[in-house]
Parts: sequence; structure tokens; C-alpha cells
Amino acid sequence: MSTTSIPKPSAKSFPIGAVRAANGVALAPMSGVTDIVFRRIAARLGAGVVVSEMVACAEFARADEESRLRAEGSGLPLHVVQLAGRDPAWIAEAARLAVGAGADVVDLNMGCPARKVVGGHGGSALLKDLDLATRLIAAAVAAAGAPVTVKMRLGWDADSIVAPELAARAEAEGAALVTVHGRTRAQFYEGRADWSAIRAVKERVSIPVIANGDLTEVEHAPAMLAASGADGVMVGRGAQGRAWFPGHVANYLATGGKTATPALATQRELALEHYEGLLALYGRDTGTRHARKHLGWYLDAAAQSVGRVVPPAAKAAALTAGAPEAAIAAFDRALADLEWELAA
Repeated sequence: MSTTSIPKPSAKSFPIGAVRAANGVALAPMSGVTDIVFRRIAARLGAGVVVSEMVACAEFARADEESRLRAEGSGLPLHVVQLAGRDPAWIAEAARLAVGAGADVVDLNMGCPARKVVGGHGGSALLKDLDLATRLIAAAVAAAGAPVTVKMRLGWDADSIVAPELAARAEAEGAALVTVHGRTRAQFYEGRADWSAIRAVKERVSIPVIANGDLTEVEHAPAMLAASGADGVMVGRGAQGRAWFPGHVANYLATGGKTATPALATQRELALEHYEGLLALYGRDTGTRHARKHLGWYLDAAAQSVGRVVPPAAKAAALTAGAPEAAIAAFDRALADLEWELAA
């Protein structure tokens, strides 16, 4: 994508009600990805705001332990918890409890396309019932005592683009910010996110609007802001295995200069910090299962950073090892092979 004719917007921070993001780049909520360990690393490396994994409001309100861990935010400069559900009473109770446990901001999920979530009439399914979506926002705002934000997609499908109307309703109910992924639910993650379609949302509301979808290279961020008219950008899958990437985007928007990708040794340190943190968070067995996909993403990111490819067998050895020690040993062997190829 060429950005030569696009002016460079800055990475100005944006307000979220009474609080403020450190800069204009956010890390998206991603189930199984944005655990507290990953969010701490991303925030330390320059992400302006980081959002928790999606937390089911009923389970959280019932004190489910895994939901509590998903909503953990200790050690973050700004703690944002994303809640999902379709019952206003449960949304209200979960919002109240999240803020009571330390959340600075409550985000409502109205965009998840996963069949399990949509099948329970949550996530993107709310794009087909704006009256219910509005009641959920009102309930959260009334109960939270903290800023409430809403993350949505453009609509259910191309024939029902409702994001501008939902954003206007959210603002009317007291929401402090909306984030829009530039796809419909029907698209899942196929095709390209339509950044220009987000502009209709920005033109409809006065609260900040964050653009989300397909930000995988720092050079794309100015084009994303210019096309959408948004106040900031959100990085999703582009941060998998690259916790430093949101910070690099922020620096590029602020200075126009690219930040060097971390050396393989530094990438290894970050991967092991995350891996060991997951073991401490979830325990050895569960933590190992949670960490497997992350090791794969770290290997992919490391290989990409040096223009190489990790052989499938080497990657599989790291992802399928039963014991943490074996997984780390296989991970280290794969990185060592990349370094050897680089030096050859």
C-alpha cells in the first residue's frame, strides 16, 4: 500500500472520558492473546492503551477464576477490561465489579464474530439488535462509575451497515469512545478492512473514534488515520508475537521514523518473559497450553524479522512439547538456526 501522498498524522493521545491514553495507538482485545502478561509487555514497549481479553460478564460476576484472570490488570498504567454479554443486569454487575477491582475503563464487545459468541446472541449479534445494544450500554454506564467504551464492527453484513447509528446511540447513552473494526461480521477476517467506511462513524459522533483492522506494518498507520478520520488506531493480529509493534507504530506516527525490530536475542527475552509469566499466571499445565500458540507467533515474527522461515518440524517441536523445559529448548534451537542462517 502506497502512503507517499498521505500526510503523516501524529500519534496524539486521545481522551477516554476522564482518563487519557498515553498515545494514539491501542492494543486490541484478543481472546487467548492479550493476557495480562502480554499487555504488560506491550504497555512497557510503548502501546498507548491495552485492552484485556474478552470477559464473559455472567461468569465474571459469578467469580469464575478464569474470568478473573482474564480481567487482571495489575501493573498497567491504564487498565481496560472488555466485557461481553447480552443481559443488561449481568453487564451492569460485571462493570461494577470490574471497576471495583481496579479497572479504569470498561469496554463492551459488540464486534466479536466467533460462532460461539454470536450463537449466544452476543458480540456481533448485537449489531442486529440495536435496541438491546443500547440498553447494554446504558446499563454499563449507569453501573460502572468509570468511562465506558464500545467496540463494534461496521455491521452484520454489507446490507446492514449500522456502526454510525450504534455509535450515535452509544454517545447518547454516555459512552466515552467507540472503536470500529472495518469489516462486517459476515467477512470474519477475510478480505481487507475498509478504513474509509469508519469515517461515517467519525462524522456522526463527537467522542473519539478508534480505527481497527489490518494494521500490520507501521507505514500503514498514516493511511489508516487519513482514510478513517479516526482519533487513533488499534493493532490486533499485527501484534501477535510482536508485543513491541504497537509502540513502534506510535513512534512512527510521532516522528516519521521506523524503529529497528528487536534483535533475535531481545525477541527471545520477550518470548520467555511471556512464557514464564503464563506459567506463573495459570500454573504449569494450563500455562503451557496457553503459551503454545504464542511460541509459534514469536517464532514466525523472529523469522520474518530476518527474512527467513522456520521449518515446520522445528516449529512443531516447540508447540507440541509436553514440558515447558522441552518447549523452550525447541524454541531456542529454532532461534539458533535462524541466527546461523543469518550469519551464513
